[in-house]
Amino acid sequence: MQKVAFKPPTKQRIDGVEVKPLRPIVDERGYLMEMLRSDDPIFKGFGQTYLTAVNDGVVKAWHYHEFQVDNFICVHGHIKLVLYDCREDSPTYGLVNEFFIGDRNPQLVQIPIKVLHGFKGIHAPHSLIVNVPDQLYNYEKPDEYRVDPHDNDVPYDWARQDG
Repeated sequence: MQKVAFKPPTKQRIDGVEVKPLRPIVDERGYLMEMLRSDDPIFKGFGQTYLTAVNDGVVKAWHYHEFQVDNFICVHGHIKLVLYDCREDSPTYGLVNEFFIGDRNPQLVQIPIKVLHGFKGIHAPHSLIVNVPDQLYNYEKPDEYRVDPHDNDVPYDWARQDG
């Protein structure tokens, strides 16, 4: 894949991406925060739940799924979650979205099939992400297609944008 020019993320949301603001319920004991319920309008089904960690400054990208819808929640720290619509038949083909999610901005971001996605840790020493995909992971035939995080034709630069 060839390198293409950086394209600033757009405010327009990629077709099929859903965001659910999360609301901690706080009392003197601590807090409780529902993440995804089977009666949520965005609920697609349940496959499994897993936790992944990303160290500060590390990029875990890019990948997409042919059949699996992901539901990402950063439960500790902060991440920059980036989506790229590479679906040629999509009305938002070519758009890039950034989401800064974590402790201070608790959200669930639902990522549709065939949308490239990845994230960067922006909290020391690490951030924790829970994913609730709608499909089980198939060990023998994984529904995961990877693209190099830096050497590709995705119009995105993972470098911090100072200004």
